[in-house]
Amino acid sequence: MKKELKFAIVGCGRIGNRHAGHIKNNGTLKAVCDIEFNKAEALAKEYDAQPYASIEEMLSNEPEIDLVAICTPNGLHAKHTIQSLQAGFHVLCEKPMAINVYDCGEMIKVAERANKRLMIVKQNRFNPPVEAVKKIIDDGKLGKIYSAQLNCFWNRNPDYYKNSWKGTLDLDGGTLYTQFSHFIDLLYWIVGDVKNVEAFGGNFHHQGITEFDDNGVIALEFYNGAIGTINYTVNSHGKNMEGSLTIFGEKGTVKIGGQYLNELEYQNIEGYKVENLPEGNTANNYGQYQGSMSNHDKVYENVVEVLTNDGVISANGFEGLKTVEIIDKIYQKITDRNKSV
Repeated sequence: MKKELKFAIVGCGRIGNRHAGHIKNNGTLKAVCDIEFNKAEALAKEYDAQPYASIEEMLSNEPEIDLVAICTPNGLHAKHTIQSLQAGFHVLCEKPMAINVYDCGEMIKVAERANKRLMIVKQNRFNPPVEAVKKIIDDGKLGKIYSAQLNCFWNRNPDYYKNSWKGTLDLDGGTLYTQFSHFIDLLYWIVGDVKNVEAFGGNFHHQGITEFDDNGVIALEFYNGAIGTINYTVNSHGKNMEGSLTIFGEKGTVKIGGQYLNELEYQNIEGYKVENLPEGNTANNYGQYQGSMSNHDKVYENVVEVLTNDGVISANGFEGLKTVEIIDKIYQKITDRNKSV
């Protein structure tokens, strides 16, 4: 019989509430904390957990916790993850792992020293067409990968950023971190690691609203010899338009599309056809807009498998670091180019 896992959540906003629902299906939520204590109290009351106003108090008063879910703003992920690992708990950290490469490295080092598991939320890896394309590439059915095109065309209006940590460099980090780090992760996971980037970007429609880019165009060179492009924006008029990844290989071409990489839109593969894909989960609904696919149920199934049955982590700290490293390369190029103008 598998051990009943006990969980805690740091950060009781929208994403923390979603984690709580999936924790209920996979174990017991023992404690929650938020500096806005009313949010912690509300979530704790719903799930019969103990609320705290600080992570320090929670970690020192809940020794029976197995895993801490980090659901705080991006810029706090590293601090809260390291505190939780040092206190002796496994960690599931929301995306992005952090907003700089150094912090990712520190998180990995602390996890190793503490001999604790560090898992990163990359729920789009569980989208049925994404899983299918990853498998056919790993099986060699596309042959050598020549190129890839990633398109991320979303909308984020001023209300999204109002009275929020979103839009700030220190806590948000940038559009590629908050909106599109999942997409960058899939590019790394499916195609490979990135050697060189050239990038153009700017803030066209969110000046005075965000402290960073709202769109960009990137050219990529992968270590395996493939080349690629990323086109991203949060200026799609009125609503999200598309999230797609097209891969051109020696033996075939595939396109994963829809708004959230949730549809296999095109395939032409030598001697093979992807068929009978299961229906994926719906997109995350945030009221005025939608986000990536809601596969946190799969994330937590993996957490349970890792902690009770020595399973393989679906997205580990090293992979989280590689995503941040690619984004860092892109933003460094954009920053350098804007300085030289």
